Amino acid sequence: MTIQPVNFEHPLAIKIRKQIVQALNDFNMIEDGDKIMVCVSGGKDSSVLLALLTEIQRRSERKFQIEAGILDQKQPGFDAAQFKLWVESLGVKLHVIEKDTYSIVKEKVQGGTFCSLCSRLRRAILYDFAHDNGFTKLALGHHRDDVVHTALLNLFYVGTTASMPPKLKSDDERNILVRPLCYVSERDIEELATAWAFPVIPCNLCGSQDGLKRQRVKRLVRDLEKEIPNIYASIQTAMSNVKPSHLMDQELWDFKNLKT
Repeated sequence: MTIQPVNFEHPLAIKIRKQIVQALNDFNMIEDGDKIMVCVSGGKDSSVLLALLTEIQRRSERKFQIEAGILDQKQPGFDAAQFKLWVESLGVKLHVIEKDTYSIVKEKVQGGTFCSLCSRLRRAILYDFAHDNGFTKLALGHHRDDVVHTALLNLFYVGTTASMPPKLKSDDERNILVRPLCYVSERDIEELATAWAFPVIPCNLCGSQDGLKRQRVKRLVRDLEKEIPNIYASIQTAMSNVKPSHLMDQELWDFKNLKT
């Protein structure tokens, strides 16, 4: 496969780059001196993020480093050779981190979906690698639709009002996570990925599973979008327009002592 140069002047590339810059500024995601590891999977989302961050780095007055990290989970058919060439064509170093989580997940999960356990294992490995190698931030490829779907998953199945924040300190307090694609729609990413035609590494572990709750929620919102065209933007706006006094969390609002 011939590696095609990335066209940063594609209209969608310009649109998405501006949305990323807006998110970076709104949430102070990148600072001078940062060493950022973009956590890539070989899929469309994190690849588009990586490419556009290199263009933002080139244009930015802030001085920061970008490297990429991908986890080789020893899934059958995993081959990062072409993807590595594409990443290097961007002028970025790619760390291939080898850990056999595939066998663990297949052994531990019988009759269910793999995503939850697989995600926890992958996250722990990437956190450790980033900390051990002096990275100040981890950039994740979650886009606007992921943020919305996660909010609804928590609402429907967990009973919490929570989603994927644009910037987060990890539970062990060793890592800062950022999501620069949080304003970007999945459809725009898909269209740009098709135009750029970069190598993609398929997920043979969870991507082929049926009955995933996230896919169910995605179909639900896409169906509602036919009647409510701005539903994704509306839900995302609601997450930044929270009124604690209009909810029921007694830790956020002192209902018991409320008086005229």
